[in-house]
Amino acid sequence: MIEFAVQVPKDVEVRIEKDTVTVRGKLGEIKESFKLHGITHESREGEIILRKDSKRKVDKAAVGAIAAHIKNMIRGVTKGYEYRMKIVYAHFPINVSVEGKRVVIKNFAGEKTPRYAEVLGDVKVEVKGQELVVKGIKREEVGQTAANIENATKVKRKDARVFQDGIYIVSKDEKHGA
Repeated sequence: MIEFAVQVPKDVEVRIEKDTVTVRGKLGEIKESFKLHGITHESREGEIILRKDSKRKVDKAAVGAIAAHIKNMIRGVTKGYEYRMKIVYAHFPINVSVEGKRVVIKNFAGEKTPRYAEVLGDVKVEVKGQELVVKGIKREEVGQTAANIENATKVKRKDARVFQDGIYIVSKDEKHGA
């Protein structure tokens, strides 16, 4: 018997219906679909218990992964996720702006055409001087948006030790309290 317990704060509501998990908190609502084949769930006061009748390592990993996703969803609707990025240039000043669902990077390495990075879901991107702040409630979307911005300024065909211009992730505010 494999069993994982997920602590649920008082101000968070978690509903599991068929293969869909919905978590609602003060910052919003997250709805995710999982393949819960053979995984049963039980709600007790202040926690959800996920169980599977098995002793296989692969089943333990599957139940643990779903429990971790639910914990991340709870963390997202209570505290949110925030990545801080730094705009670094020595050669050409980089101009960064947000237009709708994409980040526009102009004058990178003196290029005439701008570079673009996609902003996923409900993620907010703010430009504050030489810093970008990427915020949201879904961990995967916030992380992927930051990665998209970082990849848009990847240096090719130049020595990376000399040419260090770009936009880089400096810090991730995603430390779990428990």
